[in-house]
Amino acid sequence: MKRVYLRNNANRNVLQPRFLRVLQPMKILIVDDERKMVTAVQQGLESEGYLVRTAFSFEEADSLLLKENFDLLLLDIMLPGKNGLALLRRLRSEGLRMPVLLLTALDSVEDRVLGLDAGGDDYLIKPFAFSELLARVRALLRRMDIAPCNSLDYGDLHLDLSGRTVHRAGQKLELTAREFDLLEYLMVNHGQVVSREMLARDVWRESSRYTTIDNVIDVQMARLRRKIDEPFTVSLIHTVRGVGFILRIETL
Repeated sequence: MKRVYLRNNANRNVLQPRFLRVLQPMKILIVDDERKMVTAVQQGLESEGYLVRTAFSFEEADSLLLKENFDLLLLDIMLPGKNGLALLRRLRSEGLRMPVLLLTALDSVEDRVLGLDAGGDDYLIKPFAFSELLARVRALLRRMDIAPCNSLDYGDLHLDLSGRTVHRAGQKLELTAREFDLLEYLMVNHGQVVSREMLARDVWRESSRYTTIDNVIDVQMARLRRKIDEPFTVSLIHTVRGVGFILRIETL
């Protein structure tokens, strides 16, 4: 699944989503079967203000990456079963551009070349000092900040910001201008509940809630859901009763 880049401010000529997510901590996924080391690294990174998730196998990591987006992947090569390079090659083949820092005890030049050629952005030999890991994390995240953002991707859903077109599983979907704006807002805030008040303020530009447009929002969202979800086996747009809506992957 492709990473959605939202934090690029370096180039004002690069097209960006109109609905930038509320600034949140950078999100890091650690994939390693050494649980004691993972706990120590997680605690260290969280003390620096990062949001950290963990996985201890190829399968756990694969499941998390299908459901969530991350800013950085810390990936062990020697995982049980399928190794980390198999996961990395698969993610790169699917277009994932998220930076990956490989963590491994394999220290030969050949091993490092293999890891970098598989799509790794950096390589850190175990055992390592946490201060060095932290410095490499900061460097990789700085590099990510200058990546251009001309599209948004979530699962098999692709939104082109410049052409204002939408494809799902390679199939072009015809949306109205309002439906496109709604989908863009959901994709920027994927995995988080967006309230009707947020949609009224940010999509409809209604600053006053004295004149409610909740019914209009519900009608537009129902139309969007039919176009995005009904032809497919995986549902993406969901209603959170009494709260609002959320974009997340759920199998019907």
